[in-house]
Amino acid sequence: MSVDATTAVLEALGVGSRGIASRETLTGGTYNTVTRVVLTDGRDWVVKTPPGHHAGLSYEKRLLTNEVTFYASAAATGDRTIPQVVHSELDPGAPTGPYVVMTARPGLPWHDFAPQLTDAEHRGLRTEFGRIVGRLHGVTGAAGFGYPAEPLGALSPTWREAFTGMTDAVLADAEGFGARLPRPAGQIREALAAGAGLLDEVTRPALVHFDLWPGNILVTGPTGARRIGGVVDGERMFWGDPVAELVSVSLFGRPEEDTEFLAGYASTAAEPFVFTASVRRRLGLYRAYLYLIMLTETVPRGLGAEAADRTWREVAPRLVEALDEVTSARE
Repeated sequence: MSVDATTAVLEALGVGSRGIASRETLTGGTYNTVTRVVLTDGRDWVVKTPPGHHAGLSYEKRLLTNEVTFYASAAATGDRTIPQVVHSELDPGAPTGPYVVMTARPGLPWHDFAPQLTDAEHRGLRTEFGRIVGRLHGVTGAAGFGYPAEPLGALSPTWREAFTGMTDAVLADAEGFGARLPRPAGQIREALAAGAGLLDEVTRPALVHFDLWPGNILVTGPTGARRIGGVVDGERMFWGDPVAELVSVSLFGRPEEDTEFLAGYASTAAEPFVFTASVRRRLGLYRAYLYLIMLTETVPRGLGAEAADRTWREVAPRLVEALDEVTSARE
């Protein structure tokens, strides 16, 4: 009788049913299967396995390699909000298939807490969050720029080369899947190329999570003493420009107005954010990249017409705005 991927992983690690106190599939993710497993000896694990077959985007190959790289690299900060990798297997040919087992972090996604938070708690969490991200960005990749899993090829010596490859790949995906875009792919390529020179200002490949929306930030603690319990789901990380992080940190918002986050960030980062004209245009590039992903992935994920239309209404105008930000101030 066949067993599911999580059971196969646990059995490979010598954990049978008698060693499991509780097991719960965690929802909220849109790609991998995530299961929280508490063992009878008190160990609290999160087991992540990829889908057996998934027609994802080009950059989504071997995502668990990125995730393991993120946690292993972030460990250098000493930040306890970052899960620790307990076991991992990244070879797709292994009997279990690829997986990662990490320590569970306390708390629930930030957006679950949002209605309960006082203004003071919210400001305190934003400041703490900024400090964590500032420390993460202090970690430098030694091998180059891009995705550690190298789904688009080897890491690049320059950020311009890496990011151009990333945007070319998602545009090719959009064309291949027949995704609906607000402008022809060729025009989008031209707009992105107009800002490519700005990427040469980035000379250090920083650790960028690139998926720091509230669903991936865990909040814990009683009323009046809320704190960040975990920063999770590092599978979409890359080595690149710290400015790109602001796209998900302030999703659909204005990061320059996130004063508590910026203050926390400045207290731990070697280079605080300064919103120069160049930084604003680079933000336009990174927004465009994320919005292209969001529009394109609706097709292979089979979200259905209603969800795809909702994403279109929310994201398509913002993609146009981001592209205009890049091209409006040519140098």
